[in-house]
Amino acid sequence: MNIAGIAAVTLIGGVILFQIGLVLGARWGSAAWGGQNQGRLPVRLRIASGAAILILAFLAWVVAARAELVAVSPMPESWLAPATWVAAGYFALGAIVNLISRSRVERLWSPVALATSICCGVVSLG
Repeated sequence: MNIAGIAAVTLIGGVILFQIGLVLGARWGSAAWGGQNQGRLPVRLRIASGAAILILAFLAWVVAARAELVAVSPMPESWLAPATWVAAGYFALGAIVNLISRSRVERLWSPVALATSICCGVVSLG
């Protein structure tokens, strides 16, 4: 479970770093949010990336707590397994959305999201 937890948190961390880059104006628009924006994202999508960072950080914390990688949990311990399944579902949905994107570059995120989903599922099983 710890290996899956470390892998999930690491993958989520990579996505967070990508989103931080988008917020800061990196020219990666074709790899995010449907891939319809070449170069920098418009302000509204940069704000959305900021919100995504918060969601992703929370999910990483949940997974890390369930995998016993951190001492402090964001919720009662009895909620961690179901919450980690929610994280697994979130990333599975992300894999599907990325896979059907019209952006060839954005489709590259699909295996990352799928791997994260699988790792979250393994952590959920405890």
